[in-house]
Amino acid sequence: MPNIASLLKAEISRISRREIRGQVEPLRKASAAYRREIASLKREVQSLKRQASLLAKRTAKPAESVDAQDSATPLRFVAKGLRSLRSRLGVSAPELATLMGVSAQSIYNWETKKTVPRKEQVVNLSKLRALGKRDVRARLEAIAGQGKKKAGRKPA
Repeated sequence: MPNIASLLKAEISRISRREIRGQVEPLRKASAAYRREIASLKREVQSLKRQASLLAKRTAKPAESVDAQDSATPLRFVAKGLRSLRSRLGVSAPELATLMGVSAQSIYNWETKKTVPRKEQVVNLSKLRALGKRDVRARLEAIAGQGKKKAGRKPA
């Protein structure tokens, strides 16, 4: 009898495993398909995020460069940029100082990174960046003309 009992037990186990496998296999396939779909969607979301950030950067840059003085974004000061501005405009340090209303020593200190200009002065520098050589020369001549008029007055 122990043989029949063990055979019956083995047969019931085999049939139940087959039945369970039949029930679980479609669930496994569906689960794997869902995982693949989720992974694909995650990759697509990452790709779309990258595209959105690139588009945001592209649209943000022109707006900042066009309206740098009026926008709320802070202006940066770089000493090398001041030197290149002076050479581009073709002015000396004292001439640039005259344009900005500061001393020539201040310009020297800014260029050698000993000091940095105040916010108002950085704004003035950004306004000078928009000018060309002719505009700068015209302003220097106008300032020189005003200086001569003031010097020619007699004290009362």
